[in-house]
Amino acid sequence: MNLNLQNKTVLITGGSKGIGLSIAESFLAEGARIIITSRDSENLKKAINHLTDKGFKADQIKTVALDLSLSDACSSLHKQYPDVDILINNAGAIPGGNIFEIDEEKWRSSWELKVFGYINLTRHYLKSMQGKKKGVICNIIGMAGIAPRYEYICGAAANSALISFTQAIGGASVRSGVRVFGINPSPTKSDRMEVMLKKTATDKLGDPNRWMELTTTLPFGRMAEPYEIANLAVFGCSDLCGYLSGTVINVDGGQNFSTPQK
Repeated sequence: MNLNLQNKTVLITGGSKGIGLSIAESFLAEGARIIITSRDSENLKKAINHLTDKGFKADQIKTVALDLSLSDACSSLHKQYPDVDILINNAGAIPGGNIFEIDEEKWRSSWELKVFGYINLTRHYLKSMQGKKKGVICNIIGMAGIAPRYEYICGAAANSALISFTQAIGGASVRSGVRVFGINPSPTKSDRMEVMLKKTATDKLGDPNRWMELTTTLPFGRMAEPYEIANLAVFGCSDLCGYLSGTVINVDGGQNFSTPQK
């Protein structure tokens, strides 16, 4: 299936690993050019090596080391690359914990990246896209926004805010030819998810090494794979989904509507 993404320029924040890196790989496979960001320059080098080892050309890939929790960094990124066809807001790592475990400093710092980073970049790129009367913004958010849990209170509140943000922006952006939509992944295999599950295993089972046991009750008996989220993001950003805007798609294997397993 031709998604008509050849030579499109795609900016992917948090693109050096996990879902972001998988999204980068999927866009490259469709002939797009990508720009990936990360706070860690070493992770960006590893990402380039991973992608070139997959056979993708280095001249299709650009990287930027920036801390997008800083508003000046968002402005700097837009000044460096003002003309992109697709923006994937993906950078963000909100720690697990209840309201007593996440103090104000940690809460604010995590929201600076995941919440305000998304908002600031959307503000910059939406305006540019509106000027061209075309473009797509995809926000990778998270199922905790519609299925909040006390032990992930900071992330649940952040995701809930971003869901409303995406719906409101996407409902209006179409008037100027720009689509904005979101994806809520359920637990997806990644280094970060392993760290979070180890903490939960410590709290509930008394042993961090038993974290895999927590995944057996998930749909299909496993976590989602990064490429499964990536493929949906790429398809949603393509012209084949030209009427998709103001929607946030839940990718949880139906877990939100299933009867809990004992």
